[in-house]
Amino acid sequence: MNPYLYKNTNDMSDRSHSLLEIRPIIPSAKVTENMSSDERFQNITLRPVIKMQNELLLLVFQNYITKHKNSFYELGMQKRLFFIENAILKDIKFRNSLKGIIIGQFTTEEYILYIQNSSSLNKRMMQMVVERLKDQVQYFEITALQPA
Repeated sequence: MNPYLYKNTNDMSDRSHSLLEIRPIIPSAKVTENMSSDERFQNITLRPVIKMQNELLLLVFQNYITKHKNSFYELGMQKRLFFIENAILKDIKFRNSLKGIIIGQFTTEEYILYIQNSSSLNKRMMQMVVERLKDQVQYFEITALQPA
């Protein structure tokens, strides 16, 4: 549960409560008094949501590769990492789809915080997704080897 957002769990809607209950706990996501509000939101909301959505993010990117004629598999490792970054940062439709996968898991209270600084938080969110996919680039090699 997120004590930063909720002083009393009775203030939460059923939806908000359910969303928070299924999120993973990330012990390394520390929150301190001297953190910026963006850092706090990143550690309390973005990191758990992105971790929870990891499998879906991998599948969505796998589909992106397929829709782009599997050219990803013809690239060397460095170019694959660039492909991931370029897909997320330059393809606006794809980026918006990824944002929807993450924002859809926000509680209403978190969404209210998010819209106060969405531009900065979107940059953080997409950079986190880029790094997560790059860190798991081997997943796409494994799925490419599986029979259709």
